[in-house]
Amino acid sequence: MFTDERLIRCEELMREVCADFEVELREFNGEHDHVHLLVHYPPKAALSKLVNSLKGVSARMLRKEYSAHVREHLWGGHFWSGSYFAGSVGGAPLTELKQYIEQQQRPV
Repeated sequence: MFTDERLIRCEELMREVCADFEVELREFNGEHDHVHLLVHYPPKAALSKLVNSLKGVSARMLRKEYSAHVREHLWGGHFWSGSYFAGSVGGAPLTELKQYIEQQQRPV
């Protein structure tokens, strides 16, 4: 599904959502079928609501902007799978986390 162009657009959309939640998207990258985000968010932000909005807004806009291509890559009619992984990294060196995300095999 994802090409470099579509990942750039996905990142723009996700940065907008994060700004609406007063959350900082510190790092973003992806591969052909998923994305990785490093997000700094305050305790007042509900993670499930943030993820729901990130997935919902990006799916809606990417379907609209790349409709022909997206239809070929849906998961049972859905843009994103119903699951996600979120881990807390308090105390972990951010440089190592950023490096991990940067090293994903981004499609061209």
